Amino acid sequence: MLVAGIVVVIVSFVLFRQISDQLLQVKRNAAIDQMQAGVSYAQSQVSGIVTGDGASVRSTLDRTVRELQSRNGEAGNFDVVMVYRTGDTARPAASRQFLYPALPPALVSAVDAGSQNYQYAEMPDAGQQPAPTLLVGAPVPIDGQGGEQVDLYYAFPLDQEQESLSLIRSTVVISGIALTLFVVGIGVLVTRLVVDPVRRAARGAQKLAEGQLEERLAVSGEDDLARLASSFNAMADSLQKQITQLEGLSQLQQRFTSDVSHELRTPLTTVQMAAEVLYESRTDFDPAVARSAELLYAEVNRFELLLSDLLEMGRYDAGVAVLEPEPTDLAPLLHRVVSGMETLAERHGCRLDVRTPDRAVIADVDARRVQRVLRNLVGNAIEHGAGRPVELTLAANRTAAAITVRDHGVGLSSEDAQHVFDRFWRADPARVRTVGGSGLGLSISLEDARLHGGWLQVWGQPDQGAQFRLTLPLSPDTELTGSPLPLRPAVVRRPGVAR
Repeated sequence: MLVAGIVVVIVSFVLFRQISDQLLQVKRNAAIDQMQAGVSYAQSQVSGIVTGDGASVRSTLDRTVRELQSRNGEAGNFDVVMVYRTGDTARPAASRQFLYPALPPALVSAVDAGSQNYQYAEMPDAGQQPAPTLLVGAPVPIDGQGGEQVDLYYAFPLDQEQESLSLIRSTVVISGIALTLFVVGIGVLVTRLVVDPVRRAARGAQKLAEGQLEERLAVSGEDDLARLASSFNAMADSLQKQITQLEGLSQLQQRFTSDVSHELRTPLTTVQMAAEVLYESRTDFDPAVARSAELLYAEVNRFELLLSDLLEMGRYDAGVAVLEPEPTDLAPLLHRVVSGMETLAERHGCRLDVRTPDRAVIADVDARRVQRVLRNLVGNAIEHGAGRPVELTLAANRTAAAITVRDHGVGLSSEDAQHVFDRFWRADPARVRTVGGSGLGLSISLEDARLHGGWLQVWGQPDQGAQFRLTLPLSPDTELTGSPLPLRPAVVRRPGVAR
């Protein structure tokens, strides 16, 4: 509605401005034509004025003014002013005597200089009240010496044009209001037909991702939105059925995680395909529908991430996760992770500082899993780092390599540090997650570190930030006895001291 109102206002303003300019241009052209005709007539009447005395000059000017005013033209009613200048003396004659003193000095100067000109100004009307007027002035050539000159001025009242513009303004305003109401009505109709179903689907996907398994979408019709709702409900039914059947059976938790994840693969794929169709076509929708399609697409992708993480946890719980180690230089790997997180860091106003040793740090690791651990740690640091720099440090000794990720954000209490690797645990349940993870990232990272025979540890203090340390053996058959980097940062800010 706001956009429609702005567009209507702009169009109305441009339309009114064009009509106003056109009216004034027509008036101005007619006035100039009438002035040129008046100059020709006046020249024939005042050609010998320089030889007359004062009385004859006055009589000639008055007669000429009366004759000129009686000549009606396309420009409408007008008043006439004639001024005979001899030396420093000006003798005016006018159809209304109070017009001459009110002439704008700029116009008078231009005509005195010998050029025809026009100007819009407030001039006194018959009741001595200021009224918008078009003034046109021109010099009338005469014979003689000594600086004698007759200046001719026409004053065209613009009251009729004002009335026309007032009528046009009222018409444009009424039409604009009617058009705005029409657009709003169309918008409401489109919202009811298209936007509302998409929004309901987005809300339903979000609630389902939050664990509200009883959430369902109303299905009506046979279009893409109806198929999306049916697929969503099928997915929700499947999820709710599995959770209901296994509720209270804690001993079957591992099996449940794997089964329900696989069961959801097919309906989730269908939902993703439908969401992608809407997302790819979002440029064809109005902004509200496009935004709803983006939200739906993001929430479905988030649900797919949650499902993938559940499957990964299921593999760890079942003991079937397989390590695929190969010699890897950890410094380039760390830089690749940082490069991939730069956009997220910039969005949070955060700088990523990386420190690596001059020599290569080669370790037999599963590069995919190590990258996943580092992405989770860096993303967590960016989200909780309060826009302050995040520091990443790589170091190694003869048997192990370590990477620390240090943020200077809200920090962790000792109790929080004991639960930070728990599944779906959050230090502040009321805090909105901005990075959009599944809640399993740190749990999976811990399992990835353990699969390597390594450690993933955390240090934190409230308002002092946190530091995660990943320690990996350089060789899979090496048992860790220590880490090249300390878990506690060397420098910790005192509370209340700005960094």
